[in-house]
Amino acid sequence: MYTSRMKELIRKVEETRPVRLGVDFPRMTPEERQDVLEKFHPDFIEAGFRQLQAGVNKGDRVSRELADLLEARSMIGHVELDLQEIVHDVDVLVVGGGGAGAAAALTAKKQGADTLLVTKLRFGDANTMMAQGGIQAADKANDSPAIHYLDVMGGGHFTNLPQLVYTLVKDAPMIIKWLEDMGTMFDKEEDGTMITIHGGGTSRKRMHAARDYTGAEIMRTLRDETRNQGINVLEFCPAVELLLDEEGKAAGAVLYNLETEQYLIARAKTIILTTGGSGRLHFQGFPTTNHYGATADGLVMGYRAGAKLAFMDTIQYHPTGAAYPPQILGLLVTEKVRGLGATPLNINGEQFIYHLETRDVESAAIIRECSERKLGITTPTGMVGVWLDCPLIDLIHGEGTIERQLPAMLRQFARFGVDIRKEPMLIYPTLHYQNGGLLLDEWGRTNIENLYVAGENSGGVHGRNRLMGNSLLDILVFGCRAGLHAAQKCEEVKLSKLTLDHVHRYHQQLQESGIDTAGRVSPLLLPRYSHREALEI
Repeated sequence: MYTSRMKELIRKVEETRPVRLGVDFPRMTPEERQDVLEKFHPDFIEAGFRQLQAGVNKGDRVSRELADLLEARSMIGHVELDLQEIVHDVDVLVVGGGGAGAAAALTAKKQGADTLLVTKLRFGDANTMMAQGGIQAADKANDSPAIHYLDVMGGGHFTNLPQLVYTLVKDAPMIIKWLEDMGTMFDKEEDGTMITIHGGGTSRKRMHAARDYTGAEIMRTLRDETRNQGINVLEFCPAVELLLDEEGKAAGAVLYNLETEQYLIARAKTIILTTGGSGRLHFQGFPTTNHYGATADGLVMGYRAGAKLAFMDTIQYHPTGAAYPPQILGLLVTEKVRGLGATPLNINGEQFIYHLETRDVESAAIIRECSERKLGITTPTGMVGVWLDCPLIDLIHGEGTIERQLPAMLRQFARFGVDIRKEPMLIYPTLHYQNGGLLLDEWGRTNIENLYVAGENSGGVHGRNRLMGNSLLDILVFGCRAGLHAAQKCEEVKLSKLTLDHVHRYHQQLQESGIDTAGRVSPLLLPRYSHREALEI
């Protein structure tokens, strides 16, 4: 519930609403966008980064929190393991139980491959489940993959790898059909026409959604189909280290049963890493939208094995994370809210940025409003944010739109006494997405033979900024492609003796580089929150 002081400030929002309604706020020029990014976006704060001193990306600029994990000792460094005691012997090993992992497993299984999916938490505990706003696909008459391609490249500041973007947009309509054929219930008109809306940085309405729980609906479909196909799934059993053979090819993984605390050896002809992002590292102290297991495990394992990273100096901060009430600090306020017309306002009820700028520009402008201009709203806990004028949505589209289109968001705020149909939300940027990751090609292949990657732990698709709706698309396009290629590759794979020599070599590199690894072990697996850390976040 808002305090009396905050309710007084809301009156300013209400007073300016008639003037703002129906008036388009001017968009920034390219020069203005670049200026606000360089001055206020966290990616440009040098204190938040350092250069890697070991590994295949030595010399690259990486977030300090991630660098500390990459340059840590393996959690199996002092564990006696018999690599010949193979518990699971399969064609395709999928590591990660989100949307990318499920898509990869389903596609590999369809090709006839013996497939095993292992996941750290429950099957479906992933950022996929938490995605709200929608999935992009150019399948309307006024749109095309070519226009989608230009939007994606522009959103990524033209740093994206073109072949990956081409693949993403080309496969998009097929992915929508695949999901619908499996039973995904997208929003439709009464005649069956797909409802599509805008997202930040899009030039066409191509966002397909299932109310504001699109990711949960997609994950429901994928999880059900995975079970229907009889794919073996191991829950609470993360991979903690990759296995290579004597020729340096990926050949399996060391698994760790979280319940029995036993290490298990899994041999596989091909491995697909789909472990998701790194939001629970809380870069630069930001809150996060990410699920509990988003701790960069795939990056750590892949990097130690010699897989190259790309775009690891760029993180996406979603402009609209909940700043109040404190119980939902960092909670994602889906971009669909702005797509339906909600606008960001300062303490005086003034709009200061076009509401559908790309996420990085929108975030930087909000940070500027709160820091340099001192026009943010301070909460009782000391958090600063700006208003998101969500009641505009019902005024623009008719009463009941919020209830129909944003039911999850309506319930989430109502739990704490805020009615978003009548009161604006208080928001501030929140750590949302890992733009970079393990470098992949159009089939999900890394530079390590037999090792594939898909989803948020991959890098190259989104360049330096991701547009709304392209993450759910990314995980499915490249999850399916990795599963297909990995299954086909199995037919020619001949593995030699399993080894962990690459881990010992990496430890040697750390020592030779003079890196102090005392107290640092990775992968992290689960975030560690102390009372003090929780207060800082």
